[in-house]
Amino acid sequence: MTPQNSGAPVTRPEPDAPAGLAAPTSHRARLSEWIDRRAGTFFIMPAVVMILIFSIFPLVASLVMSVSRIRLRAGGYKVSFVGTKNFEKQLFGSEQFHFLGTFREISLLGWVVMVLAALVLVWWLYRYVRSQFWWLGFIGRLITANLAFAIVALAATTLLSGNNFGTLGTTLFYVFVGCSIQFIIGLGLALLCSQQIRGRNFFRVVFFIPLMVTPIGIGYAFRMLADTTKGPFSIVWQWVGLGDFAWSTSAWAARSFIIIGDSWQWIPFIFVILLAACENIPRDFVEAAEVDGASQRQIFLEITWPQILPVAVTVMLIRMIEAFKIVDLPNIMTSGGPGIATESMSLHSLFAWRSLDLGQSAAISYLLLFVTVVVCVSFFNIIVLQRVRQT
Repeated sequence: MTPQNSGAPVTRPEPDAPAGLAAPTSHRARLSEWIDRRAGTFFIMPAVVMILIFSIFPLVASLVMSVSRIRLRAGGYKVSFVGTKNFEKQLFGSEQFHFLGTFREISLLGWVVMVLAALVLVWWLYRYVRSQFWWLGFIGRLITANLAFAIVALAATTLLSGNNFGTLGTTLFYVFVGCSIQFIIGLGLALLCSQQIRGRNFFRVVFFIPLMVTPIGIGYAFRMLADTTKGPFSIVWQWVGLGDFAWSTSAWAARSFIIIGDSWQWIPFIFVILLAACENIPRDFVEAAEVDGASQRQIFLEITWPQILPVAVTVMLIRMIEAFKIVDLPNIMTSGGPGIATESMSLHSLFAWRSLDLGQSAAISYLLLFVTVVVCVSFFNIIVLQRVRQT
């Protein structure tokens, strides 16, 4: 007997789905899961591609240009392969005086400095071989020792012998002297503003302002401030007897003014980072040292300096890399003059590019890249890695 229909809907079993429809659904699920797992890669990929396009491609293109001679002509240009002749011209050829400097008779002081530097570097390598020899580390130290001796020899044959040095020596002067001055002043300001003094927040803001000014503005401002005849401090220059002094015609005065302008711009960068490092020092260490009767000098040498040393090394490494690329201030304040006295390697490359000597411009840029990499890697290897091994 068939039961009567009570009015409720009758549920009929649906037919089984074909086997071919389950496969696309499963495939879409796996695809969605795969996309979710790699979402970070997809999001960052556009930035990586842009970096590769705007960094790797110019690097390779400039390398090709550095080993070529490019001649512009009507309707296009002609590129011919010349090998290392562009580099040889800077190091040994007609542009040697411009890049390395003028080599004449070496003074007795220059010979003494070179001999002492050679002995110190040989002793440094010998000590490494006897203590902790590793062939890869030895190769790195050998490169560092050769570069250090080359820099000392360059200074001995030019600066210490009364000869003019080229854009390489000027750049190294900006890097070593300028960065040292900036680090000392920045560290002093950071230590001062980390103390419990009145108005320290005001000074923090004031010291940070120069970092927000463009390098072009700083160049024009200091060019105006250094004007001894019509500048805002011309009365002061007249009062100290320097009203007729043309600083732009003196090589060392021009370099000094550029160092002052560059320091005014970059001291805030060092100050802000070192201030953050100083404020992160545990107060318990300082208070315990004060209770034990330690002086401020002992607290700085035994507590403060070891705590901020990693940050100090990092900020100096970043600052050195930036100092190697200095081009704005020499270009605006002196146009590289007098002569080539204030011309950095970056400005040297810029002037070669303006004269349409693209091969020489690229070669100078790669020489700058080599010097920057070796100096900064040596600095990191000697300072940072040596500290890591000791700890």
